[in-house]
Amino acid sequence: MDQLLDPLFRIPLYTGLVASLLLPLLGALLHAREEWLAALGVAHVTAAAQLAGAALGLPLAASGALGAVVAVIAKQFVTQQGNLGYALLMFAGWAALYLVAANSTLGESLAHAMSEGQIFLVGKDQLIMLLAAGIPFLIALPWLAHRLLRARFFPGFEQANGLPAWRWHLSFDLIAAVLLAFGTASLGLMASFALVVLPAWSVFVWVHSWRWALAAAAVVGVCSYLGAFVLSLHYDQPFAPVQVAVLLAMAVLLRGGHALVHR
Repeated sequence: MDQLLDPLFRIPLYTGLVASLLLPLLGALLHAREEWLAALGVAHVTAAAQLAGAALGLPLAASGALGAVVAVIAKQFVTQQGNLGYALLMFAGWAALYLVAANSTLGESLAHAMSEGQIFLVGKDQLIMLLAAGIPFLIALPWLAHRLLRARFFPGFEQANGLPAWRWHLSFDLIAAVLLAFGTASLGLMASFALVVLPAWSVFVWVHSWRWALAAAAVVGVCSYLGAFVLSLHYDQPFAPVQVAVLLAMAVLLRGGHALVHR
């Protein structure tokens, strides 16, 4: 517990806590829309954009926001292909990420940082970016969730009532891309994706209401982050693999526990 109280790691701790709260909530919505794989493609595209921005000397927030816009536009073109389209988006982002890394001065080290998740080196900029994206997301979450879930389970409602559904679908896509961009810059690519996918997957079988699903996913995300933070510091390990391992273990235990209880 001493690591959690060390002033040297206070900003990284707060940054990760914010990300580990926001990303599972985002993941619950992506699961409900059956678009969780899209998160991996979007994360790769935004990471590539941030790396290219760093190579050109652009601020992280600007390159992350630009990458989010590019990812949303690309997603519109591949959505009709379903999971195959999201896989194509991931391949394109992955290729761009490592080609930029191979052809820029700081690219390789930044690419490794995005992959491995250098949470202990993040500063106030990442925390401010996550708060700037996360607070509007939390405020809009009830409004967005109501409309997105209605569109998922009653797809004909919007068309029958002449509702401008494109507004909330596009808003959600943009918010999701921005959160993934800033989450990737703070926690690393795979750690962010794991926080999007695994908490919601692990708790959906236990809960019977949307509010409890959101609350439980957030608790799993935050607890896994705190455990990974302490373990990686104590044993001097790269953060992202530890985060993914801890989260995966928690998810398997939760799903396995549910299977045993309901045999």
